[in-house]
Amino acid sequence: MGNAKHRDIVVIGGGIIGAAIAYYGAKAGLEITVLEKNELASGTSSRCDGNILAIDKDPGFDSQMSLKSQQLVHELSKDLEQPFEYRNPGSILVCENDEEMEAAHKWVQQQKGAGLDFRMLDRSDLKNESKYFADDLFGGLECKTDSTVNPYMLTFSMFHRAEKFGAKVHTKTEVTNVAKNQSGQFAIETTNGKFTANKVVNACGVWAPFIGEMLEVTIPIKPRKGQLIVASRQQPVGLRKVMEFGYLISKFGGERQVDELTEKYGVALVFEPTESQNFLIGSSREFNGFDTTVNHEVTKYIARRAVRFYPKIADMTVIRTYAGLRPWTEDHLPIVSHVEEVPGFYIAAGHEGDGISLAAVTGKLIEEMLSEKQNCIPVQPLRHDRFKERVVQ
Repeated sequence: MGNAKHRDIVVIGGGIIGAAIAYYGAKAGLEITVLEKNELASGTSSRCDGNILAIDKDPGFDSQMSLKSQQLVHELSKDLEQPFEYRNPGSILVCENDEEMEAAHKWVQQQKGAGLDFRMLDRSDLKNESKYFADDLFGGLECKTDSTVNPYMLTFSMFHRAEKFGAKVHTKTEVTNVAKNQSGQFAIETTNGKFTANKVVNACGVWAPFIGEMLEVTIPIKPRKGQLIVASRQQPVGLRKVMEFGYLISKFGGERQVDELTEKYGVALVFEPTESQNFLIGSSREFNGFDTTVNHEVTKYIARRAVRFYPKIADMTVIRTYAGLRPWTEDHLPIVSHVEEVPGFYIAAGHEGDGISLAAVTGKLIEEMLSEKQNCIPVQPLRHDRFKERVVQ
C-alpha cells in the first residue's frame, strides 16, 4: 500500500450523521476525512422530513437524547454560517378515539416525569391549531421543544463548517474494502484511490452492515422503507408538525384499529409544513429490501389517511412523491459505539426515522469517544454489543 494516503480518522458516509461527526470532530481539532460514494446527503438524508422530535420518543433515555440533540441544534443555528431553515414551533399528536386519548394522557405524564415540556390538548385546542382538522377528533398532545430543519441544508451547512475547521471531504468515493493491515492500521480501498487510517467510523445508515462485513462485524440494521407526498394548497393548512397518535403505535409495533392495508404498509398520518408553504405528508413503514420505488397503492393510503384528519385538503395538489430507507434496529435505538473486537472501529448508524433528530447528539458522542472524553449523555443503551447478549433465534 505504498501509495496510500494516510489519515488519522476516516468517516465513511456523507449523510447527516457523517456531517455531524465531521463538524464536531473537526471543531474539536481531530483530523477527519469523509468518504461518500455518491454526493453529500444523497441517501436517506434527502428522502425524509426534517424534524428534531422528542414527542415520538420513548419517555426516559430516548426522549432525553432527543432533548440534548435539540439543544445542540439550537446552538448550531447560531454557529453555522449557512442557514438551514431552523424553526422551533413545537409539534403535536392527534387522537382519534378514547383509547388513544387515555394512552396519550399516560404518555404525557411519563414525559413530564422525564422532565419534558408536554401537555394535553382538547378539541378546542385542535380547532385553534388548524381550521382544517376533522370535527370528530378527540384531542391530542403537544411537545413545546420540538423543532424542524431542512435536513439537506443542515447536512451541507455542517460539512461547510467542518471543512473550514480542516476536515477533508471526498465525494464519488465508494469504499470497496476495509481491512486491518500488519501495522494495525485500517487499509481502505475506494473507487478513488487507497487510504490508510488509524480509526474508522461507519456512518453509512442502511448500508452500514456492508462495511461491517468487510471487517467481519455483524451490524443488525435493516432498511425499512418509508414514503412521502409533497403537496400544496392555496391556504396554509397548519404551522407545525402533526402526527396521529397511531404513528407511535405503528413505530413501536402495536395494534391499531385500522383497515388491513393501512396496517400492512404501516401507514400513519404525518403532516409537516415546509418553509415554502408546501407540506409533506407521510408516512409508511415496510420491509422491502433496498427498493426505493414509489408504490402508488401506498401513496393512495397515505393520502386517504391525511384526508381522514384533514377532510378539506382533498383538493390538494400533489407535487411529487418519493421513498427513502430508514436504518432500522430491533430495539429502535441507534448504534453509536466502538466495536469491541475491532479496536479503532466505530459505528454511528441505525437511527431509523430519528437520524435527523439525533444527528447532532450522535456527532457529539462520536467526537467524545474519538477524543476519549466523558460522554455528554450515557451511552450504554447505544452500545454495539447489546445485541450479543440476546440469543438470536
